[in-house]
Amino acid sequence: MKVDFKKLPDGLVPAVIQDYRTGKVLMLGYMNENALAITMETGRVTFYSRSRHRLWTKGEESGNFLELKSIESDCDHDTLLVKVHPLGPVCHTGADTCWNEKNHSQDFLTYLEDIITLRKKSDDENSYVRKLFKKGMNKIAQKVGEEAVELVIEAKDNDDEKFLNEAADLLFHYLVLLNSKGFNLQSVSDILKQRHSK
Repeated sequence: MKVDFKKLPDGLVPAVIQDYRTGKVLMLGYMNENALAITMETGRVTFYSRSRHRLWTKGEESGNFLELKSIESDCDHDTLLVKVHPLGPVCHTGADTCWNEKNHSQDFLTYLEDIITLRKKSDDENSYVRKLFKKGMNKIAQKVGEEAVELVIEAKDNDDEKFLNEAADLLFHYLVLLNSKGFNLQSVSDILKQRHSK
């Protein structure tokens, strides 16, 4: 990838930050050669702060890192398009974007996966998800088993509301289990796609 850092006297190029799933523009930052190199090396987006006059990794204080998915230079080689997976709100105000726009995926399950990740690293002692993660893998797996059994029991009856509620419980705990193993629904979907193409 060619980037012309010498085009401007300060050696900085604009970096447009975009959510790789939703396509929403999250923020605009600036990178110099070092910031780009660190971003590529660590997989976490790093900028050159014009106000602090130093390199800074987004999320170094808040924990809301931007995980790098891809990075491209434009046709003039003087602007970067950086596609990321944001680990929490992007703006320092707590908003999803620096334009105070919502960045929820149209797919609620993907959004729910993000919420599970946020609760996992939360300090909220009352969070059910955090408590579940603290209990460990065995408890999470056991919970999925319990919910699966409850769903099967409700499937034999004729109460649609109870059946759907048990299905929701199972799906929620399944998402927690996937997260605890370092995977998500896309990981499973990719396997199903591979099987379907055979």
